Amino acid sequence: MKDQPSSNKKPLYRIPEIFTAFTNLVTAESTRHGGVSPVPFNSLNLGGSTTDSPENVLENNNRFFTSLNIDFEKVAKSHQVHGAEILVVTVPGRYEGFDAMITHVPNIHLAVTIADCTPILIFDPVKKVVAAIHAGWRGTVQQIVLKTGLAMQKEYGTIPEDCLAYVGTCIDECSFEVGEDVADNFGSAFKRWDDQKNKFFVDLKSANREQLISFGIKPENVEVSPFSTVLNNEDYFSYRYENGLTGRMLVTIGLTE
Repeated sequence: MKDQPSSNKKPLYRIPEIFTAFTNLVTAESTRHGGVSPVPFNSLNLGGSTTDSPENVLENNNRFFTSLNIDFEKVAKSHQVHGAEILVVTVPGRYEGFDAMITHVPNIHLAVTIADCTPILIFDPVKKVVAAIHAGWRGTVQQIVLKTGLAMQKEYGTIPEDCLAYVGTCIDECSFEVGEDVADNFGSAFKRWDDQKNKFFVDLKSANREQLISFGIKPENVEVSPFSTVLNNEDYFSYRYENGLTGRMLVTIGLTE
C-alpha cells in the first residue's frame, strides 16, 4: 500500500497497490491521522456514529476527501447495520440500512466506515463498476462479499475474472477472540481454538478473501491489507481495543470521468 502523508508526516490515508495502475480510479483507506478530533477520537474520525462533535466529523471528511480531489457532495455513504443489503447507487448522498454499495456512475465515490470490521473494495475495469463493502462478522457469515459480486454480475454484467479486489485493514486473527456462539458460524479454515484462553480466534480477512475467490476473482487479483486495527492501533481505530470509545476510518472507491 502507498502512504499519503498528512501535515504531521504520518499517513492521512493509504492506497491499495492493486488499483494504482488505473488513472481514472480513486481509492483510499484512511488512517487516524491528520484530523481535528480530540481524544479519544484523535484525530481523523470520519464516522458520524460516535459522540464526537458533528462539526469535527464534517471537517475531517472535508479534509480527507479534499486530499483526494473529491467533492464531499459526490460521496455515497450508508448507515451500516451489520447486514447483507446491497444498494445500487445512482446518485450520491446518505442512505440507511445498507452494508454494501455498487455503482457504474462516474464521479460517485462510495464510502464505508470501519473500526475493526473488514472493508472490501471491488473494481471491474471492463464494465467500469465499483463496489464498497462493510463486512463485520455478521456480514461475513451472511456472505455479503459474495452477494455483492453476484449483484455486480446481475446489474452490470460483471465477469469475475476481470475484477480486482482489496480486503482492507480490520481486526487481525490473533486479536479477534470470540465465543462459541460466534465461532460456530465459521468453517474450520477461518477459526482457531486456543487452549490457554479457552476461546476461538476468527480470521475475517481470510474469510472475506475466500468469498472473493468463490465469486471467481483470481487469487492474484486480490490484495489483502498487511495492517491490523489492533496491532497497528497507532495508525488505525479499533472499537474493541479502545473499548468502544474511538473514531472510525473510511474506505472509498470511485471512478472519475
